[in-house]
Amino acid sequence: MRRQSLSRRRFLAATAITTAALSTPFVRHAHAAGKLSIGLWDHWVPGANKASTEVAQAWAAKEKVELTIDYIPSQGNKNLLTIAAEAQAKSGHDILAMPTWWPQAQADLLEPCNDIMTQLISQSGQVNGTVQYLGRAGDKWLGVPATIGSQIKGPCTRIDLLKQHAGIDIQAMYPAGAAPKADAWTMDAYLKAAEACHKAGVPFGVGLGETTDSVDTAGAFFQSFGAALVDAKGELTVKSDAVRQALEFCVKVAKFYPADAPAWDDGSNNRWLVSGRGALIMNPPSAWAVAKRDAPQIAAQCWTHGMPAGPKGRFAPFLPYFWSIWSFAQNKPAAKSLLVALSQPDAVAKFVAASAGYDIPSFEKLTTLPTWAEEGPPKGTLYHYPNPHNHQTLSITASPAPPKIAQQIYSQATLTKMIVRHLQGEPMERTLAWAESEVEGFLRG
Repeated sequence: MRRQSLSRRRFLAATAITTAALSTPFVRHAHAAGKLSIGLWDHWVPGANKASTEVAQAWAAKEKVELTIDYIPSQGNKNLLTIAAEAQAKSGHDILAMPTWWPQAQADLLEPCNDIMTQLISQSGQVNGTVQYLGRAGDKWLGVPATIGSQIKGPCTRIDLLKQHAGIDIQAMYPAGAAPKADAWTMDAYLKAAEACHKAGVPFGVGLGETTDSVDTAGAFFQSFGAALVDAKGELTVKSDAVRQALEFCVKVAKFYPADAPAWDDGSNNRWLVSGRGALIMNPPSAWAVAKRDAPQIAAQCWTHGMPAGPKGRFAPFLPYFWSIWSFAQNKPAAKSLLVALSQPDAVAKFVAASAGYDIPSFEKLTTLPTWAEEGPPKGTLYHYPNPHNHQTLSITASPAPPKIAQQIYSQATLTKMIVRHLQGEPMERTLAWAESEVEGFLRG
């Protein structure tokens, strides 16, 4: 991990963020705030860490807190190993960045953040349902939704190829600076477009593997049919009509994906887009960002937009990050004050700009920042990425099952395994029986 230590003297003259943005009701006394340590996700975007360092250091200089920042990479699951080690030792950072499922996994060891969330929601609007689902245990907020690392995995489409081969003008459906006009962008339209692009030799690059990109897409498709393997009460619903309909559709469209899609990992769709071999992938703007560098002619034809709508609505995979405070933290008042500072609108805008639009705040009033309108090429390509018009429901695979059960369905890639089994010829009822047995095991613990 990378570490930056803050000396008081060094940062007293640091560039300050507006006073209003740094309201700090949780610090006991500016000159007695003590020490604080925070472990942040080590961002893949060059320069993005600099933005979080600057915001945190400005806060620490103002409050005269001795701050230590560690940047912990997700490569090799270093961040997850750090979470587990600190939980076991009941010692470590005061604040730790936790991806998607991990606040729920460590719920008993996290300090309630209800006071912070009440303040932030009042200021920046409500958070989406997936943040509430993952960020709360009963009435207890387990952390603050982090802008840094939070992402939507929606379609990134080649404007030219979809228009040429499927007759769909995706820019007209999702115009920059305006609300979507996408009533015709349905699962049926998606299926027909996938078939047309497959016949043209530029298939949709959607994986069917066991890593997150594949699992996230499968989950959103299942939800668009109202299909869940376990309901909110923890009851098995594998053999429902909705699950059968979702599985049937996913297998039907999977026939038009690349033949090796069941073996894809999270890098496969990125490479597919950059190679120029496909008309659509499901991903945050990371693949497009790489294309800007390595294949600018392809990047200039990419448009990020909403998911196709199914019978029960339009669902987009949303993976939030959280900043959580350990219950054994040494300086909880200062920790809460820093999380307020990191969540202020001007700080959020700085993070979004530093990540070239990749990072997404969870608060409803912060989804129309200039970065998404101005990034290009083509200009406006990211406008619909943060879902500014609430055009779709931001979801997570396997919800609404109780989170600890949903995490198992997610991590074991149960949905994509079902799709592959049935795609390879296993009868529907046998696939459902297999899935039911798997999920029963998760329920038993």
